[in-house]
Amino acid sequence: MGLKTGVGGEKRWWWNRNVIMVLWVMLSVGFCIGLHCHMRTESMRKAEETLTSMCEERARMLQEQFAVSVNHVHALAILVSTFHYQKSPPALDQETFADYTASTAFERPLLNGVAYAQRVVHAERQLFENQQGWMIKTMKRDPSPVQDEYAPVIYSQETVSYIEALDMMSGEEDRENILRARATGKAVLTRPFRLLESNHLGVVLTFPVYLLDLPADATAEERVRATAGYLGGAFDVESLVENLLRQLAGNQEIMVNVYDVTNASEPLIMYGTNPPDDHMLLSHVSMLDFGDPFRKHQMKCRYREKPPVSLSSITTPSGIFVICMLVGYIGYAAWSHYDNVKEDFRKMEELKKQAEAADVAKSQFLATVSHEIRTPMNGVLGMLDMLLDTNLNLTQKDYAQTAQVCGRALISLINEVLDRAKIEAGKLEIESVPFDLRSILDDVISLFSAKSREKGIELAVYVSERVPNILMGDPGRFRQIITNLVGNSVKFTERGHVFVQVHLVEHVKMAMNATAETGLNGHVNEVNMKSAAPVFNTLSGLEVADFRNTCESFKLLLSHGASLSCTFGGGSVPESIADKVTLMVSVEDTGIGIPVHAQDRVFTPFMQADSSTSRNYGGTGIGLSISKCLVELMGGKINFISQPHVGSTFMFTAVLQKYGKSAGVDTKRSLSEVLPTCFRGMRLTLVDRRAVRAAVTKYHLQRLGVIIEDVITVNEVLCALSGQNDCLNSSQPGKQPSILLIEKDSWDSKVDVHIQNQLLEYKEAGRIQVVPKVVLILTIESDKTRAGSHVDAIIMKPLRASTIATCFQQMLGMGKCQNKDTLNGSTSLRGLLDGKNILVVDDNKVNLRVAAAALKKYGAKVVCVESGKSALSLLQSPHKFDACFMDVQMPEMDGFEATRQIRLMENKANEEAPPEEGLVKAKWHLPILAMTADVIQATHEECVKCGMDGYVSKPFEEAQLYQAVARFVVSQPIPDS
Repeated sequence: MGLKTGVGGEKRWWWNRNVIMVLWVMLSVGFCIGLHCHMRTESMRKAEETLTSMCEERARMLQEQFAVSVNHVHALAILVSTFHYQKSPPALDQETFADYTASTAFERPLLNGVAYAQRVVHAERQLFENQQGWMIKTMKRDPSPVQDEYAPVIYSQETVSYIEALDMMSGEEDRENILRARATGKAVLTRPFRLLESNHLGVVLTFPVYLLDLPADATAEERVRATAGYLGGAFDVESLVENLLRQLAGNQEIMVNVYDVTNASEPLIMYGTNPPDDHMLLSHVSMLDFGDPFRKHQMKCRYREKPPVSLSSITTPSGIFVICMLVGYIGYAAWSHYDNVKEDFRKMEELKKQAEAADVAKSQFLATVSHEIRTPMNGVLGMLDMLLDTNLNLTQKDYAQTAQVCGRALISLINEVLDRAKIEAGKLEIESVPFDLRSILDDVISLFSAKSREKGIELAVYVSERVPNILMGDPGRFRQIITNLVGNSVKFTERGHVFVQVHLVEHVKMAMNATAETGLNGHVNEVNMKSAAPVFNTLSGLEVADFRNTCESFKLLLSHGASLSCTFGGGSVPESIADKVTLMVSVEDTGIGIPVHAQDRVFTPFMQADSSTSRNYGGTGIGLSISKCLVELMGGKINFISQPHVGSTFMFTAVLQKYGKSAGVDTKRSLSEVLPTCFRGMRLTLVDRRAVRAAVTKYHLQRLGVIIEDVITVNEVLCALSGQNDCLNSSQPGKQPSILLIEKDSWDSKVDVHIQNQLLEYKEAGRIQVVPKVVLILTIESDKTRAGSHVDAIIMKPLRASTIATCFQQMLGMGKCQNKDTLNGSTSLRGLLDGKNILVVDDNKVNLRVAAAALKKYGAKVVCVESGKSALSLLQSPHKFDACFMDVQMPEMDGFEATRQIRLMENKANEEAPPEEGLVKAKWHLPILAMTADVIQATHEECVKCGMDGYVSKPFEEAQLYQAVARFVVSQPIPDS
C-alpha cells in the first residue's frame, strides 16, 4: 500500500504547477542563452567575413598598384638601354633623365623616385670617374674602396638626387638585389630598411639593364656578362600603404600590417605596429605577390577594437525570454484559474447539495409549519361554521363571526408567507383553466363591501364589453392580485372611491393617444367650482393621482372599444389577437397616497411606506411583492402612479388565452355566475349626475339585459313622463320605464315627496299607466333611515348584477327566475353529495368532526377512520364508498402510502375480475382527494405521483369542496358493490 502511494507520489510530483513553472523558466533561460551565443557567433562570423573581404580588397589593390609601378620601372630600364647604350653618342644624360622621370612621376605613384646605376669594373673606374667628374662613393658618402666592380648612380630622379655617385654595391641590401637581378633578369626587392632622408621603412626594386637582348633561356653567366647597369626604384612602404588605406572606406575600423615573411621565423614588419602577444582580436592574413619569387610578403588585418555584441543578439533573446515568461505566466495563471474553477466547482457542488438539502428542509419545514398551523385553524374555522349554523342571539353571532374573520385573516397571512416562499424557491406555477373574469371581480368587490360601507367610500368595478366572458388562465392567482390591490386601496382610503377597471390594452393605448392629442386631464374638466373644494369628473368627484382617469378618458375608452370592434368585425382577426388577450387592469383610489421617498420600495417584500403606516393600518408589506411576481408570471408588468394626499392608481397587464372548446376543459363546470334572464327588455331610467358612476351602474344593469336611459336630474325624468319628449332622448319613444334608479346625491326628502306627488298626478291624468318603482342607490348603511317613505327598494353599494337582480325580483314580486341556458347545468353541492358514501381519513379527531359535519351538511353519508391502515381494511374490493378524503400526514401509514396501497388493490381487483358476457368489464377506481393543511407545491406533486385524484387544502369551504367533488362524482360514477 505504501509502495502504491509512493509510486503515485513520484508520478505526480512533476505535475505540480510550481515545479513545471520552475522547469519552464530554466528551459527558457537556457534557450535564450543558447540563442544569444548562436547569434553572437553568427555576428562574429559576419564580422570575420567582413574583415576578410576588406583585407583581401586592400591586398589586391596594393598588389595591382605595385605591379603597375614595376611595369613602369621596367619600361624605364628599356628606355635607358635604348637611348644610352644603343645610341652613339648616348642620347640620354642626367638632365634628360631627371626631366623625363619628373614628368612621368604620376605613372608611378608608389615610387619615391628612380635612379640608374651603371656597372663599372675596377679597371674602368679611373676612366669612369674622369668622365663623370666625381668620385664613386659608398652609402656613407666615403670614397669607395677598391673592389671588383662598382654600381655608381649616374642618372636619378630629382626626388632622389641625393644618391647620385653613390655605389649601390656598397650597401648590403642593394648589392644582394643587384646580384640577384642581373642573374635572373627579373625585378627583385630588398628586405625592408630605413630609406635615406625620409627614414621610412621601404624597399628598393631593382631591374637589370642589358647591353643587348638576351634570349629567355640565357644562363646566369651570360646575363652577368651582358649587364650594363641597374635601374632601381625606392618604394616608401609606409607612405604607400597609408595613401592606399586613405582611399578606402572602413580605414578607421581595421588595422593593417604588412610583413616580409621571407624568413617565416622572423617576419619583418614593413607597415604598422606589432600588436601585443595577448591580442585576441579577429585577424586575417592575405598574401602579397610583388613579383619577386624570392621574397614573400603578407598583409595582416585586424579590427582596431573588439567587435561589439550585436544589439539583436541581446534584444531578440531578451524579447523571446519575456515572451516565454508571459506564456509561462499565462499558462500558470490559466492553470491556477483552472484549479480555482475546479475548486470553486467542487465547493459549488457541495453548496448546491447543501442548498438542495436546505431547500428540502425548508420545504419540509414549511409543510410541517403549514400543516401544524392549518390543522388547528381548520378545527377553529370548522367549529365556528358549525356554531354559526346553530341558534345564536345577536351578540353570540357577532362574536362568532368576528372570530371567523380573524381566523380567515390568519389563514390569508399564512398563504401569503407560503406564496412568498414558493416564489423564492421558483416553484410557483401558473395554471391555465377557463374562468369568468367578471364573476371573480364581483366576488372580490363583495369581500370588501362591508368595509367600504363602513367607511362610506364608493367601491366599484367596470369591465369593458370587449373583454371576453370566459378566459383561460389562473383564476386563483388573478383573484389574489385583485384582492391584494383592492384590499390596500380600501385600507388606505377614508373618503372618495376605489375603482377597478378592466380593458383591453389596445383600447387603452388608443384612448391615451387621443387624450394626449386633446390635452384632457382631471384639472381642466372640473364641473363644479361653486363649492370650496372643486369637483372632478371622476367616480366620486375627487381628484385622482392619474389625470388620465377622467370622464372624458373613460368615454374615449368606450368609444375606442366600439371602433376597434368595427375594425375587426369586417375582416380577419390577426392570429396573435385571436389567440391571446392582453388585459389592462387598474385599481384607482383617492386615499392617502404613497410618499415620494417610499415609492421606490413599494414592491420590496415586508417594506411599508414608514412605521406609522404599519401602526395605523396594519399589514405585513408582502402583498404587493407577491402581486408583482404573479403579474410577471402571467407575462405582464405592474406599475403605479401616486400623489400624497391625493391617491394612487395601480395598473398591471396580464396575458391570457381566449377560451375555446378545444381547450380540453370540462365545459360542464360552472364557470360564471348564473344571472336571471327575466329582466331582458325591461326599461329603466337612471338618475345620476356623474357620468363615470352612471357608466358603472349601466355596466351591471346591461348584464341583466335591461334597457337604460340615463339622465342627470329627477326633473328630467318627470319632464319625460309628462309627455314632453324633448326633455329626454329616448331610444324607443312611447315606452315608459318600469323602474326609476336614483343615486343618493340626487335625492332628498323634498324630492321624495315631490316625485311621489308628480307620479300620482300623472297617473290620474292618464299620462302614465303604471307608476314606476323608485329604487334608491346608497353607499352608507345609515342613509337607509333618511331614504324616505316613498322609496320602493334600496340597493347598497358596491353594486353587483346578482344583487340588483335579487332586489328587482323582490320588489316586483317575480320570485326566482332562472336563466334558461343553465337549467341543465351544474348541480348544487347538496345534489352532488346527497346519499353518497364518503370515507374521511384523518388522525386528528377535531378535523374528522369538522370534515364529517361539512359533508353531512350536504346530505353525504360519512364514515370516519383515524389511520391509513384502517382505511385499507374498509376499502377492500368490493366496497360501498363513492369517494375518499385522505389526510396526508398521519402516523404509522401516511396518506401517500395508503393511496399507493389502495391503487395496488384496485389494479389487482381489476385484473382478477372476470368479464361478464355482453357487458363491458367494470374497473375499480375510487376518487381519492388529498385533505391536508400543507399547500407546498412539492406536496401537490407527491399527491399526483402516488395516485391521488385531487387536492383540497384545509380549511376547505363550500366552493372548494364543490369543485373537488363535482369532477368525479358527476362525471365518473363508481361501480356498485
